[in-house]
Amino acid sequence: MKRREFTSTLAAALLGALATSNATQAAEAMAVNDGKEKCYGISLAGQNDCAAGPGTSCAGTSKIDYQGNAWKLVPTGTCTSIKTPSGTGSLSPVTGR
Repeated sequence: MKRREFTSTLAAALLGALATSNATQAAEAMAVNDGKEKCYGISLAGQNDCAAGPGTSCAGTSKIDYQGNAWKLVPTGTCTSIKTPSGTGSLSPVTGR
C-alpha cells in the first residue's frame, strides 16, 4: 500500500472510531433525558453501563462490585434508594469504593 493510501485509510478509520464514540455518548445522553439517570456505585463487576475510571474503556469494564466511579442507567428518582452492601446509589461518583 502506498503511503498516501495508507494515510487516507488511517484517517478514515480514525474518523469512523470517533463517530462511533460520539454516537454512543449521544445515545447515553438521550437515555438520561428519557426518564433515566446515571446511578453510581450500584453495578456488579463487568455490568456497568459506562464510566469506570482510568484503565477502562466504558460499558462492562468495571473491575469490582459496586465500584464507585462506574454507573448504570436507572429510572429517574430511584438511584439514591437503591441499597447495596457498600451503601446506597449515588447521582455522582463515589470515592472509596
